[in-house]
Amino acid sequence: MITATLCLKFTEVMALCPPVYLPDPSLMSTEGKPLMKRSVVLLLITMFSVGCAPKDAGQWIPLFDGHSLAGWKVSEHPNSVRVIDGMIVVEGPRAHAFYVGDSGSATFRNFELQAEVMASPGANSGIFFHTAYQEEGWPEKGYEVQINNTHKGDGDYRELKKTGSLYGIRSLFKAPVKDDEWFSLHIIVRGQRVVVQVNGMTVVDYIEPEAPVGDDSGPRLSSGTFALQAHDPGSKVFFRDIKVKPLPDDIDEGTDEQPVVDHYYALISRLNSQNFPMIDYHVHLKGTLTLEDALAKSRRSGIYYGIAVNCGIGFPVNSDEGIYEFLESMEGQPVFVAMQAEGREWVNTFSREAIAQFDYVFSDALTFTDDNGKRTRLWIKEDVDVQDKQAFMDMYVDRIQSVINDEPIDIFVNPTFLPEVIEDEYDALWTEERMLKVIDAAVANQVAIEINARYRIPSATFIKLGKTRGVKFAFGTNNGDENFGNLEYCLDMLEECGLTNEDMFIPNLDG
Repeated sequence: MITATLCLKFTEVMALCPPVYLPDPSLMSTEGKPLMKRSVVLLLITMFSVGCAPKDAGQWIPLFDGHSLAGWKVSEHPNSVRVIDGMIVVEGPRAHAFYVGDSGSATFRNFELQAEVMASPGANSGIFFHTAYQEEGWPEKGYEVQINNTHKGDGDYRELKKTGSLYGIRSLFKAPVKDDEWFSLHIIVRGQRVVVQVNGMTVVDYIEPEAPVGDDSGPRLSSGTFALQAHDPGSKVFFRDIKVKPLPDDIDEGTDEQPVVDHYYALISRLNSQNFPMIDYHVHLKGTLTLEDALAKSRRSGIYYGIAVNCGIGFPVNSDEGIYEFLESMEGQPVFVAMQAEGREWVNTFSREAIAQFDYVFSDALTFTDDNGKRTRLWIKEDVDVQDKQAFMDMYVDRIQSVINDEPIDIFVNPTFLPEVIEDEYDALWTEERMLKVIDAAVANQVAIEINARYRIPSATFIKLGKTRGVKFAFGTNNGDENFGNLEYCLDMLEECGLTNEDMFIPNLDG
């Protein structure tokens, strides 16, 4: 039977299925042949035993009539949910409008829900599903799809999860839509799979593991109803054209893929539930990796991506025009868009206005001119000239300080990288004095330090020292092709060094 129970009235039930005629012992002919009679009781028994679906199964059902809250039950502060000019408007002290239907007990399992939504500046709200009515408090049952373009949080809490996030499960850290503009929100539940689309763009594709992950305190897919959230007096959000399409219980999920629940999966899940910025800031579309591939990998892993383009002389983007072309190609995508500034000439190659269009800018000190005037690229063995290791290190640290002090970057990446000829002496050459010069320059200039998954740098010693000095850190992969992991080294360092939300970099998208 389809679990989209609208608790239909008797007359509606009669209309849903064709008449059922069964033998009635009191109406047997003399030949023993049954006469047929319409039996309401047997009709109902037959309807539910054979799984006769409601007439609206697979069809869109309006949940809002456009002029009243008929079918909705508001908790806690009823005046926070009103109908104005054909819209449900939520604004005021905490309240939740639960959809209960005509019967008061509407329930959905598999479904598609669509709504048009518009958020005012600074607003926070959400749509819950698989939830249940409760008199007060935040809904304890079900999942929430976040609505938040510019809300920053309350008190000391900084709210990072933006519109389209599956709250505490899969986070978007950059809003895919703007305030004061209508957008479509589409939520699809098929078995253990949840898909969220914003303006037709898939931003969440989550498959719930068969067994709970972690302490079992998070939501689980089951069945329930929907709720619209009035979050606080400063949040005003509009809803219209709310409708649902019930889907069969046995509908195919549309994928055979199942999550591999290992230590890192569990850790990423826990961090997402704790409002941690689970972000890989350093992903390149290299090798055969397309944007579509990257987005699919991001949705599977629960790690939000920053897609970076190499910018500089001799690189794919080498002019303002190239910057704007790249930015246009990334418009509306659920990712951060980053500039990897290459070489030391980049500061004079691009205008400040063009650079400012990126969500953040990062660079490294792998390319510089040494004390003898030779252009050095540390990852190319033939370019590296190390005659005196200590002198080379002092010169290298000086170049790193120059990049951090003099170039307008947000993140210093590939930190403490050493060329192949001396990389085995990492711990000896990266003395505390040298580490502190880099760390203090980063703190003074408010530049974050990358924890790099590809090169597995910097060391735990560097990270712990940086944490005590107030460094902000950013996770990054710096992939060379399509084959890269899920920030395993970064997560190892998070656990070993005790990193928390407060230690992490977040782009300032407000300028």
